[in-house]
Amino acid sequence: MTTLAIHNPANGELISQLAADDAASVAAKASRARLAQVAWAARPLAQRKACIERFREGVLRDLEPLAVTMTRETGKPIRMSRNELNGLLPRLDFFLGMVEAVTATETVFDEAGMNERIQHLPLGVVANISAWNYPWFVGCNVIVPALLTGNAVLYKPSEFATLTGLEIARLLHEAGVPEDVFIALVGESAVGAALLEQRIDGLFFTGSHATGARIAQALSGRLVKVQLELGGKDPTYVCDDADPRAAAESLADGAMYNTGQSCCSVERIYVHEKIHDSFLAAFVDIVRGFKAGDPMSEDTYIGAITRAPQLDLLDAQVADAVAKGATLHTGGARLPGPGNGYAATVLSNVDHRMLLMKEESFGPVIGIQKVAGDDEAVRLMNDTRYGLTAGVYTPDRERAQALLAQVNAGSVYCNCCDRVSPRLPWSGYGDSGVGLTLSTYGIQAFTRPKAWHLRRP
Repeated sequence: MTTLAIHNPANGELISQLAADDAASVAAKASRARLAQVAWAARPLAQRKACIERFREGVLRDLEPLAVTMTRETGKPIRMSRNELNGLLPRLDFFLGMVEAVTATETVFDEAGMNERIQHLPLGVVANISAWNYPWFVGCNVIVPALLTGNAVLYKPSEFATLTGLEIARLLHEAGVPEDVFIALVGESAVGAALLEQRIDGLFFTGSHATGARIAQALSGRLVKVQLELGGKDPTYVCDDADPRAAAESLADGAMYNTGQSCCSVERIYVHEKIHDSFLAAFVDIVRGFKAGDPMSEDTYIGAITRAPQLDLLDAQVADAVAKGATLHTGGARLPGPGNGYAATVLSNVDHRMLLMKEESFGPVIGIQKVAGDDEAVRLMNDTRYGLTAGVYTPDRERAQALLAQVNAGSVYCNCCDRVSPRLPWSGYGDSGVGLTLSTYGIQAFTRPKAWHLRRP
């Protein structure tokens, strides 16, 4: 029997060893989901909503042990694990509040004896290969609207957040979602590959660009709906009229929150030359105050790097930047002791010859580059193969809007960063992926429209 070992990235401790799926069990689970989906879709929407309402109650009831589980297996600081779970509740409320109106049959024409309608039907069986950095947010962005709209879900949580994924399954089943309508799969990449071989009607993936590209290639001949939420190299520009300290406080959190392991983390900062030095001094001062250590400690801000191989990437980016002339102000090395600790790292005098400013870091590492003005900032912000988020700091909203209109990004921010709203679509340009989640569009993404032409005899 194949097993999956779960380790605590903060100290290397073996937490659990789980029985893993194989190709045969994945195929059997997919068949069960296919059979169960029809009856689930036939249930009144009110019954499906009642299940998700009870799921919400379960999350709130079990919030503290759920947060501990997430922190132990991902290294996320415990305060941030609680934040994620508390932040999930309004997302669930949004889906519950909007699904009926968004999926109602629409009459779009009714004249001269002809009635035209659009009906929104479930896709069928949805496969979800999810991420470890925000397992509740990212997972439920797919799971909840998929279930509400009548789909069955085959859910493969990341192998680095499997215990959390199994808790999601437990709470959904306790809430009344049939076990064959929502099925969790346990394992590493081979299980994900086996899932792609099944008869599915939609594949929703969140993770790296490299894995997303492989998934797109694997399904390219199948005509299956594919959505890929991939990485980013998210830029922010601090204008000459911005408050340097206020911008630094916001952006330090935006770059380092969740130990920098967010797809929308601020990954590169451009600062107008007029305020560059004051901004940099404030930013470094703030980052030096972030406490690193045991993720279970209430005052820890910098937790563990979830995946050990990422440490090598961070080392390489810092070494490359320093070798090419960057100035290291703080951090730049692994933390002593057991586990995957990496110090919060700030570099200046960076440029686009450096990996740090071109390739995703996904860790507590940031480069700050001086620019002469708005035109240079926009050019550098767009000098990327990604396009997830981008931001501008200025008290002049018209200036911010004019600048952000020129930036290729799915989400843009003025005087804020690293923010996701259930009311707005989450999407990206270029290598940041295809498709979207959240908003009313992210509910309709799990449906297929059926056109009705009804002529009166």
